[in-house]
Amino acid sequence: MKFVIVVLMLFLPPTFALAGTFVETFDDRDLDNWREMFQNDIPSGSWEIVDSELHAMSLESFIRLLTTGDEMWHDYTIEFDVKPLEKHGIGSLVIAARIKGPQLVFCEVGDLPFGIKSNVICRTTGNFHGKYSELLYFSPHPLLKMGDWSTLKLKVHGEAFTFWINSRQIVQTGDDFTLEIHENQKTAIVGKAGKLSGFLTGSIGLGLANYTARFDDVIITGDDIPDKRALSVTPRVKLATTWGRLKHFKKK
Repeated sequence: MKFVIVVLMLFLPPTFALAGTFVETFDDRDLDNWREMFQNDIPSGSWEIVDSELHAMSLESFIRLLTTGDEMWHDYTIEFDVKPLEKHGIGSLVIAARIKGPQLVFCEVGDLPFGIKSNVICRTTGNFHGKYSELLYFSPHPLLKMGDWSTLKLKVHGEAFTFWINSRQIVQTGDDFTLEIHENQKTAIVGKAGKLSGFLTGSIGLGLANYTARFDDVIITGDDIPDKRALSVTPRVKLATTWGRLKHFKKK
């Protein structure tokens, strides 16, 4: 395998460039480049590194995020592993992108905001601290299995987005969806997964509401993304070596 990699490197044209890759495995116990972002003004919970994993707790139904990156990042893919340990009430596990000030794009798996059935919801909001958001997509989906590792992945490219759970594509911009609301009478909203108009740059985030969970192996790739790896690899070989050494390959 090493011989093949070397040969491929020799034949790469001078103008060829791999997308930048940011990898966070939390092995260095350092959260200096991460920032908290709260949906409400009175956060309840904690973030800490335990056994080289990010241990997070939220005791309310408001989403709390841990974010990193540059508000000028444009097109990229973010993925990470998450293991729910305890669910404290109506809540969700969240992956976020294009965070710029109070605005962001996010997908969540849980029973927020309806609290009746588990689902996947993708939304945009111009004010994370406000009451309103724009629905991009909705579909029923089981809760992530307690005590097991799952992988959430979100790609943003121009005005389009794609979301995966455990390597299974859940939605991309343009997909049909139906949202049924049961109050005094049954109401069905039929639409297509929306575009990210007005949400074209921003950093990334991971988060939760009313869960205790572990996060690990955050990977961000894209042309705007600077190379940042806790693992020692050479730039041209990173796709063959970094992926093989990440902890989540050992956990699954």
